[in-house]
Amino acid sequence: MAVDEDAPIAISALQHWSYCPRQCALIHVEQVFSENVFTSRGRAVHALVDQPGAERDGTIRIERAMPLWSDALGLSGKADLVEFSADGSAYPVEYKHGPRRVRRHDELQLGAQAMCLEEMTGKPVPLGAIFHFSSRRRREVEIDDLLRADVISAIAAVRMMLGSPVLPPPANDKRCRNCSLIELCQPAVVAEQKRYASLLNGLFEVGG
Repeated sequence: MAVDEDAPIAISALQHWSYCPRQCALIHVEQVFSENVFTSRGRAVHALVDQPGAERDGTIRIERAMPLWSDALGLSGKADLVEFSADGSAYPVEYKHGPRRVRRHDELQLGAQAMCLEEMTGKPVPLGAIFHFSSRRRREVEIDDLLRADVISAIAAVRMMLGSPVLPPPANDKRCRNCSLIELCQPAVVAEQKRYASLLNGLFEVGG
């Protein structure tokens, strides 16, 4: 499927790419998706904040399902929840159904939201939070220089992937067990085909 190279990248694509580049390509290039128990739980959690709306809690204005964009970064998407203080400073909150992950997939998504909010509001966004629904707790995340650099790198990687005619190779590791796209991706089959092709190439080189 052809992809407009100048079109904004979905913020969610950064999280998908960080978790598995092939998963990201299947969703954002091939536009295929499949549900499993984990994605269903995630949808149930996001249903709590996916209805756009605003409310106040004292001096804090709370925006739900807030559209986000950045012309400078070439990003678009939405934040689950953004809290605005009296001076207009923003504090994004990303909802996740599961526990904290070992790698920083979710932090990457939150960092991109913060950088979009900075462009939109003209104010720094030094902090955000990830709300883990399973524990009902927020985990504050510093939007530091390292996270910002990771966001920039992820944007470049995703844009390169979107412009490539070839899908990234499958991970074929423990990430695949819980992936809803495992039947579409067929990681073990694809990996075996690549291994077999590599063996054949090696035999031909020896024979030649």
